[in-house]
Amino acid sequence: MRKRRLIEVVFPIQEVSAQSRREKNIRHGHISTLHIWWARRPLSASRATALAALLPDPGTEEGRRKLTELITRIAPWEAVRDGDSPAIEETRRLVREAFAGEVPKVLDPFAGGGAIPLEALRLGCETHAVDYNPVAVLLLKAVLELPQRFGRPQLSRESTALGMEARELRSPLVEEVKRWGEWVLEEARRELSRFYPEDPDGAVPVGYIWARTLPCQNPSCRAEIPLMRQTWLARKKDKRVALRMVPDRENRRVDFQLVEGKAMDFDPGKGTVARAVVECPVCGSRIDADTTRRLFREGKSGQRLVAVVLHHPDRQGKSYQRATESDLGAYRAAEAALEGKREQLRADWGMDPVPDEPTPVGGGPGAERAFSVYKYGMIRWGDLFNARQKLALITFADKVRTAHRRMLSEGLAPDFAKAVTTFLALMLNKLADYSSVQCVWHTSKELIAHTFGRQTLQMVWDYIEVNSLSGSTGDWRSALEWVVEVIGHCSRIPPVEEP
Repeated sequence: MRKRRLIEVVFPIQEVSAQSRREKNIRHGHISTLHIWWARRPLSASRATALAALLPDPGTEEGRRKLTELITRIAPWEAVRDGDSPAIEETRRLVREAFAGEVPKVLDPFAGGGAIPLEALRLGCETHAVDYNPVAVLLLKAVLELPQRFGRPQLSRESTALGMEARELRSPLVEEVKRWGEWVLEEARRELSRFYPEDPDGAVPVGYIWARTLPCQNPSCRAEIPLMRQTWLARKKDKRVALRMVPDRENRRVDFQLVEGKAMDFDPGKGTVARAVVECPVCGSRIDADTTRRLFREGKSGQRLVAVVLHHPDRQGKSYQRATESDLGAYRAAEAALEGKREQLRADWGMDPVPDEPTPVGGGPGAERAFSVYKYGMIRWGDLFNARQKLALITFADKVRTAHRRMLSEGLAPDFAKAVTTFLALMLNKLADYSSVQCVWHTSKELIAHTFGRQTLQMVWDYIEVNSLSGSTGDWRSALEWVVEVIGHCSRIPPVEEP
């Protein structure tokens, strides 16, 4: 008769559920920060249920109490954050004993983002993960294989300034990813920095706020309407900044003023568009939702740079200014440079570097409702990026490919170079997530909300364009830091010990 497993008899579901909820707010080193995976399972629940499924029911209340206490101890992120802990060591010993000293084999045939196989590996199991989605397969390799194969910490020796020898555990994979990540950044900076000019006082642009535009359909007006959900820039208890729309009825245009604090005598929460219905601030006429979509599909929409978000390296916080002709000139220069770069890479790569696959048509009663951009004329994936975003992304992609060739020329083993390049590609993916026209400015936190903050590609009327060189959230270096922390965490998981 088969002996029942612990999970069939008892399980501390309340405690594990609490840790799983808490895990949503844990970022640094967590595999969820490597790449979006919608159906990702909490590591806490995966770890706890894997252990409860591996261990047999001890058959006594005292034995069950001890094991459920152990599960409760390994459920928090802190138990595994640094790779190992006494509680995890104890679980590995118990699992080995439960299988008579043999290494148990765990198969996840629908592994997805890798939470379950990662935790089985952490518990000392020989893990096999399968998925038919190529993105999932790449993530599984990045979490389960490459850090363990190339990233195990090794003792390094260095001489200090006092001539003494210092020893430190370092991951070879982490060190090379850092090195080449910085190389890619500096190479890209040489080409791109002129398109993100600093202010005369040294303030660095973090991002550029754009509003899509439509022509007013009132024949006697025809003003260019900036489409904005609202005009807040910063909405905090101690900091309130917004744009005021100033209709110029004589010239049939809309100007903007920057307003702060007590000078705010209007409602920034009121914009010009809601649910695709547009109201002209000049004449007050409206464009219905169907007409709005038709105008976008007919190519009659535009965009207008309305504000710049800045950060000064010697000051705290963000500052704001209205967009100037100089700001717009830098964007136009990027537009011109894009064509040359695109043609160069098309010749080098044998394909268009800007993705030209069709976007989902959307519509219908099911999950396709999440995709509405097609109805607004964004029929190719490349349409989800403005010209400067395209230029930045294909430039970084070019530098990643060049980095791989240089790694090989410098003598890195081909498999190791491929592993390093894989993580550089994942950084590029994170940069793309923060570099589309689907990104919005989070006014209460003063940061950029990435493309897939929601499980949808809905129409975004006013968006923020990140400066990929800024040193702030959403740029290349922040992607490097996130990815390196995941590698570091996964590489510290102890290897499976053969009997």
